[in-house]
Amino acid sequence: MSYKVQLSEQDITFNVEKHETILEAALRQGHSLPYGCRNGLCGSCKAKIISGDISYPDGSPDGLGKDDSKQGFALLCKAQAKSDLIIKARTIDTAADIKLRQFPCRVSKCEKLSDDVIRLILELPKSERLQFLAGQYIDILMRDGKRRSFSLANPPEEDQRLELHIRYYDGGLFSEYAFKDLTEKTLLRIEGPLGQFTLHESDRPIIMIAGGTGFAPVKSLIEYSLKNNDQRPIEFYWGARTSADLYLDEMAKQWSDNHKHIEYNPVLSDSNKLNGWKGKTGFVHEAVLKDHADLSGYDIYACGPPPMIKAIVESFPAHGLNRDRLFSDSFEFAAN
Repeated sequence: MSYKVQLSEQDITFNVEKHETILEAALRQGHSLPYGCRNGLCGSCKAKIISGDISYPDGSPDGLGKDDSKQGFALLCKAQAKSDLIIKARTIDTAADIKLRQFPCRVSKCEKLSDDVIRLILELPKSERLQFLAGQYIDILMRDGKRRSFSLANPPEEDQRLELHIRYYDGGLFSEYAFKDLTEKTLLRIEGPLGQFTLHESDRPIIMIAGGTGFAPVKSLIEYSLKNNDQRPIEFYWGARTSADLYLDEMAKQWSDNHKHIEYNPVLSDSNKLNGWKGKTGFVHEAVLKDHADLSGYDIYACGPPPMIKAIVESFPAHGLNRDRLFSDSFEFAAN
C-alpha cells in the first residue's frame, strides 16, 4: 500500500510506502528535503500538512511542540502517511540551502587503498546526520585552529558514516598525521557541508574528469546518479601517474560493465612506468581532447590538482565548451 505526497509550492509528487517515513520516501526518489538528525529531535524537517493524515508509530517526536501539532506541522523524518497528502515544505535546490554545521565524529575505519592513499570512514554520533549534496566536501577542524578540506566520497543517502580519500604528502597538514598516527576510534571534529561542485540538471551528456584523489567526489556523483536512475551518458576519465594510483580501478570498471550509459577511461601519465599498459596515456585533459574535438554539447565535471584544472579551464573553451557548463573543484595542497 502506498500513498501520494504532493508538495504544494513545487511541481513535485512522490509515493510513500506503508512502513517508511515521508522523508525517507522523498530522499529515496531523489527529492532533497531539509533535515538534520533524522531522529525527531532537531526540527529541521518540519513541514506543514495541508491535507491528509499522518501518524507517528513511535509516538510524537520530541522535536515537535504541542503548538506545532495544533497548527498542522509535522516532522517528516518520523511521520508516516495514512492517506494521500499535500504538504508545504521547502526543498534543497542548491548547496546554499543546506545549513553549515559542526559535528564530533569517530574514526571507524582506516584502510590503505594504495601506497599513498587511505580510505577514512568517519562515524557521526547516532543522533546526528550530515545532509549534503553529492560532490561536496567537509573540513576537518584541527586543534591548532587550522582546517583541512576533503571531498565526501559516499553518496548523500549515506549520511551517518562519511568516506574520505586521503593522499599522503610529505609535510601535509593532515595527511602525515593520518598516515602515521591516526588510529580507529580517534575523535575528530568536522564542519560541513561545503562546496559548489554538485550535479546540475541538464539533458546533455557528461564528461567527468578526476586527477588522483579527485576520484572521491566523482564517486559520490556517479553513485548518486545511479541511485536516482539518471540515465545521462557519463564518460569518466581518471588521470593517474601509474596503474597502482588507480586505487579503486575495479569499482570504476564495474560502473562501466554494469551500466551501458557509463564509460570508464583510465589515463596514465608516467611514461617510464607503463609496464605493458595498453590504455590511454599522457595528461588526462589531453586524452579528453583527443577523443572529443567538439565539446559544445557536453557538461564537464573536473576535480583534481590545480595544474589539471588550470589546463582544462584554458584549453576546453577553444574546443567549443561553454564556460558555464564547466564545473570544477581544485584540490589545493596544505602544508604544515
